[in-house]
Amino acid sequence: MDKAAKSALMVWGGWQGHEPRQCVDLFAPWLTSKGFDVTISDTLDVYLDKERMSRFSVVVPAWTMGQITREQSAGLREAVRGGVGLAGWHGGMCDAFRADCDYQFMTGGQWVAHPGGVIDYTVTVTNATDPITRGLRDFAMHSEQYYMHTDPGNEVLATTTFTGEHGGVDWIGGVVMPVAWKRPYGRGRVFYCSLGHVAKDFDVPEAREIVKRGILWAARQDVTAEYTSR
Repeated sequence: MDKAAKSALMVWGGWQGHEPRQCVDLFAPWLTSKGFDVTISDTLDVYLDKERMSRFSVVVPAWTMGQITREQSAGLREAVRGGVGLAGWHGGMCDAFRADCDYQFMTGGQWVAHPGGVIDYTVTVTNATDPITRGLRDFAMHSEQYYMHTDPGNEVLATTTFTGEHGGVDWIGGVVMPVAWKRPYGRGRVFYCSLGHVAKDFDVPEAREIVKRGILWAARQDVTAEYTSR
C-alpha cells in the first residue's frame, strides 16, 4: 500500500448491541467516495502487523468491551503514536478493553454510565470555529447520553448537560460532559464522539457530520463540510 495514498482501517467486533458492523457499513462507502482505500477487519490481530499498520492514514475502531492482548494494544498504540490517525464513536472506541488503561490514555476517555438509557437530550456545539464543528448548531438526540471519565487535555468540541432527572442520580444535575473532542497522541491525531449507540443515531445529520469530519481530520485530510445546520 502506497504510504502517500489515503487509506482507512475499520475494525469491528465486541458487543453486538452497538451494531458495529452496521455502523462500519454506514461510513465505509462514504470513505471510499472520498478516495480512501478502505480495509475492514473483524479481528484485532490486524494490529499486530507493524508495517501494515504504519501505512494507514486512519484507524476507525468499532469494538465495544471485549479483550485485547498486550501485543494487539501495543500495535495499535504504536501506529497512532507514529502518526496514524484514530477516530471513532460511542462505545466502539471509548468503552473498549476496559482493563487496558494504556488504550484509555490514548483515546482520552472511558464510558462509565448512561443514566436512564435511551433518553432525549441536547448536544451543545462549544467550538464554532473548529473545522470539525464549524457551521453546526446545537441539536437534539434520542439515544444514550454518555457519562464519561475524560482527559482534561482533550480539546472539547461539543458537550451535553445532564439534568439529573434520569436513572435515579439526581446529584449529576447540571454536570456538563464532553461529547466530542480531539487530542494528540504522539504524532497521531485522535478524534472521538460519544454519539452513535446504534446505526440509526446517525440519521441525525449533525451526529453523522461530526463523525465524518472527525475521521477526515484524524486522517490529515481537508475537512470538507457536507452539511451545515439550518
